[in-house]
Amino acid sequence: MDYKRKVQEVTKYFKNNEKKEEDFSIGVEFEHFIIDKETLKTISYYGIDGVEDTLMKLQAMGWKGKYEKDHILGLEKEAMTITLEPGSQIELSIKPYKNIEDIEKVYKNFLDEIVPILDAKGQTLITTGYQPESKITDIKMIPKQRYDYMFEYFKSRGKYAHNMMKGTASVQVSVDYGSEEDYIKKFKVANALSPVIYTMFDNSPFFEGRVTDKYCLRKTIWENCDDDRCGIVAGTFDESFGYEKYSDYILNFPPIFIDDSKSIRFTGSILYKDLFNPDEYSLQELEHVMTMVFPDVRTKKFMEIRMMDAVPYPLNFAAVALLKGLLYNESNLNAVYDYVNSLSKYDIDKARVDIIDEGLSARLKDREIHEVGKWLIGLSKKALNQSERDYLTPLEIMIDNKMTPSQITKEKLSLGKKEALEWCFVDNKLFEVMSCGCRKTY
Repeated sequence: MDYKRKVQEVTKYFKNNEKKEEDFSIGVEFEHFIIDKETLKTISYYGIDGVEDTLMKLQAMGWKGKYEKDHILGLEKEAMTITLEPGSQIELSIKPYKNIEDIEKVYKNFLDEIVPILDAKGQTLITTGYQPESKITDIKMIPKQRYDYMFEYFKSRGKYAHNMMKGTASVQVSVDYGSEEDYIKKFKVANALSPVIYTMFDNSPFFEGRVTDKYCLRKTIWENCDDDRCGIVAGTFDESFGYEKYSDYILNFPPIFIDDSKSIRFTGSILYKDLFNPDEYSLQELEHVMTMVFPDVRTKKFMEIRMMDAVPYPLNFAAVALLKGLLYNESNLNAVYDYVNSLSKYDIDKARVDIIDEGLSARLKDREIHEVGKWLIGLSKKALNQSERDYLTPLEIMIDNKMTPSQITKEKLSLGKKEALEWCFVDNKLFEVMSCGCRKTY
């Protein structure tokens, strides 16, 4: 079948999902681990006090359960969707809103319901980029067929593929695009800034229970997961990049399995271009395949920015505010686009390597990462109204002090591991502190 036609069909999907600027909104996904408060060990899906039990208790409070066979694996309620990652990480997806304050209210509602359930079990949510204590081999996979397929496939891929599946957690921010030109600018900007975003939101002080001596563990794990589907999309910085290039990327990787709403079938290493029939495919199939690539910046109905570790409130909302101020203000977007056009692919690739050893002191061409971060925060502040500007305060203070979340935890380790991590514990008492404000831990 004509390959060009296949590219055109996928390209049409992106074109059809352009939004008017006045309809732009922000979507977020906050991932959390559930751990034992005392031992810091990751709570299994299984057992009397397991994650499955927590989901069942939420279902009894009015959430709608989503099942696979006899196992509850997700929940929906109003603006919230809960799904589980392979190692039982809790992912909260909040429907897109124009105002960050509305997202914050939904997040608080989630905490109001789940925190008392966990408290009664001696458990807590924690927001770190990598689970703090358990070994990856000790964490059981949830009973979900798609993850079984992925687990088997990744056995022959990167050395940290299973660590990615069961051991990582993140903040993901989704933004809309209004045209192909707008999409190209946002996509190139987000990718070019990846060394800065990785580093500012580096919150993985531990790997397999031990203190890490490097920075940006998330990047290391993802780049040792699967070269076919991770990192920066090939051709991103080419002049010809656009919808067609991304469509070509989608068609030339193996989706592992196909979910077309009728059945799930394992496809292994077969490329999607050899599976895709532009005359017979379902929208669910195409949208499923788009979720089976894991680049730093991913395109679906929106553009998803995926470099941030899970970070505690209010830093998670600082990530949302930063990206909104940069990407939804035309003047800022153009200013940052002009800046990244002064960078070569070599500059970006080198910085992505250097941040592992140097953190905020690494250089993106001729500027240190923390200097670029301060500049971006300043730009974003100018574009936001006062109430949304306040969300940037904790990030601004942290970067002014040349610190990352991971470093904050490491500096507290003399108090003990649990005490060092308590600022990453998540409960609804956080919101008794000034909303959008800076906590004393900074």
